[in-house]
Amino acid sequence: MAEQADHPGELDELWGAGTPDGFRRLWAPHRMAYIAGETGTGQVDGGGCPLCRIPTLGDDEGLVLHRGTRVYAVLNLHPYNPGHLMVVPYRHVAGLDELDTEESAELMAVTQQAVRALRAVASPHGYNVGINLGHVAGGSLADHLHQHVVPRWGGDANFITVIGQTKVIPQLLAETRASLAAAWPAPGAGDAA
Repeated sequence: MAEQADHPGELDELWGAGTPDGFRRLWAPHRMAYIAGETGTGQVDGGGCPLCRIPTLGDDEGLVLHRGTRVYAVLNLHPYNPGHLMVVPYRHVAGLDELDTEESAELMAVTQQAVRALRAVASPHGYNVGINLGHVAGGSLADHLHQHVVPRWGGDANFITVIGQTKVIPQLLAETRASLAAAWPAPGAGDAA
């Protein structure tokens, strides 16, 4: 590039990018695979629903932690915190009210198993558990319902997150998947816990 910016935001003006937004950028070119729709093997998804496609992959490749009868658990490819996972019905439905009774029951049972596995592996201080219904509610894959389970620790939103607007994930997803899958409780295990 022939011209150099002397201060942050000058490049935005130089390139006509509009008003600077105040965010600093952490360059992560490995995320381009997600944007381009590529899987871990370099194959392009083809535009279908990624949450429908994940069960067709092997557990390691798909980051699958548990396969139930009606739902499965999978690591989030872009986690908010280490161990961020999702519990997903196999059936492609968008609304919570579209789940049948068995799917609803298994969604909650597998979510409980997820909390137990996270507690065994990572001892979080708390959890965020929830479903974003619709795009305006924050659902990036709003056409296929999924419940997030995000482990939380005191201080997990430290200065890097707050000041640098950057999230640090200290473990590779494959390693997180292996440890959580190994600790996944059997159905019914720990129900009295």
